[in-house]
Amino acid sequence: MSKKIYRLGLLLIAVSWISCDDFLNTELKGEYSSDNYYKSEQNAVMAVNAIYNSLYGNTLWIFGDVASDDAVKGGNAGDQADINAINDFSARSDNGVLNTYWKSAYETVSRANNAIANIPAVAMDQVTKDRLIGEARFLRAYSYFNLTNIFGKVPLKLQAQTNTTSIFVGLSEVNAVYAQIEKDLTEAAAVLPTQYPVDKGRVTKGAAYALLAKVQLYQKKYAASLASIAALEELKMYGLVENYADLFRAGAEDSVEVIFGLRYIDNTEVSLGNHLNVWFAPSTEGGYYFNAPTQDYVDAFGEQTVTNQDDPRLDASIGRQGKPWFNNTTFSAAWSEATGYLVRKYNENMTPGIAKSQSTIPYHAIRYADILLMKAEAINEAGGSDALPKASAELNKVRSRAGLAPSNAATKAALRTAIRNERRKELGFEFHRFFDLMRWGKETAEEALGEDFKWVEPRFYFPIPQSELDTNQALK
Repeated sequence: MSKKIYRLGLLLIAVSWISCDDFLNTELKGEYSSDNYYKSEQNAVMAVNAIYNSLYGNTLWIFGDVASDDAVKGGNAGDQADINAINDFSARSDNGVLNTYWKSAYETVSRANNAIANIPAVAMDQVTKDRLIGEARFLRAYSYFNLTNIFGKVPLKLQAQTNTTSIFVGLSEVNAVYAQIEKDLTEAAAVLPTQYPVDKGRVTKGAAYALLAKVQLYQKKYAASLASIAALEELKMYGLVENYADLFRAGAEDSVEVIFGLRYIDNTEVSLGNHLNVWFAPSTEGGYYFNAPTQDYVDAFGEQTVTNQDDPRLDASIGRQGKPWFNNTTFSAAWSEATGYLVRKYNENMTPGIAKSQSTIPYHAIRYADILLMKAEAINEAGGSDALPKASAELNKVRSRAGLAPSNAATKAALRTAIRNERRKELGFEFHRFFDLMRWGKETAEEALGEDFKWVEPRFYFPIPQSELDTNQALK
């Protein structure tokens, strides 16, 4: 789905005036408030479209990748110091990255809250109304899931921000945030369709089940997570594509493997493309070469396929010396001053005259391989007499697609390690790794992140931005 449909398209009509008094007493023309906007089905749809639009400033990579052992900041050594502070865990509340992400996520929450509060009163088809509210609930849940995993306790704002009570909200415990996320996703799953004949890219029932399963897994609610995965699989909508690399090419948004993500299908305007490839591409292509993969990430691919080849996911995920790159070029380690590697996902062969920022490569927030690995993890951690073979079977579906032999893990602990290693390889540079390390606990996180990282109970969280501390009167 193009970002273009996610813009409200409200044009402010210029008001001509003669005196200050006339201007101040003239009712604004063409400007909508919540009181006069929600009057038709079309406006309700546009309001929900605007929630999607707020997701496209996608900086989750700074937390999911750069804060993990998969990547370092990259780019010029002195550029974007605030990203480097995320990288080495020295970020303070005045960090610009934290502030930008916080504001973006709460903009999504605010737009969702407005839709949830106002759409019920719109005279329109009930099925469409329920669906739109379900979409808003999912997008609010998705934002809170990321917020609480980055910051821990956050203000749980659930009302349209029309007064000081709804604007100034104190911190909620993480378990309370999770409870609301689960509630939103459960209600969304009950009303969302399994697919859309047109207008593809909107949130589906499968997406709600998938995110719910993930939220439950993060809380170690293994039985509940497996139930949500079962509900998703009963839809019979998802599977694995044959070729892993095909997931990261233009058009992959319609893949059977993609459950939820961001689409970029309009490459005619610079502002509507996927800007991730600008951040990650080499300077020879006009990129900033950030998010540089580490040698440790490359070394994780030590296992070869059954035909004695490199794991195909490695070269589909990153660029490395002497390997094919894009537009008939060969990758040079000199393009990445920090590590010698760059992210390949989100890059593509660009047509002459089309800017890097007009890329149409999609971002997959949740795909079916992730679900299979979550299922394997939940089965293994829940235990039981047949847990090992059942969990191994799910793990091996992912390994088989990569051409690897079945796992030979013979104990729960060995299989846990195998599943965790597979998540790293399968989901590399899709912004999951840091959050996985945090939920797996102190020992795993400290081993992976090294001496720069200091675990703080109950787990490491980044500080709440100073701008929120200064303006939110409910925060003490």
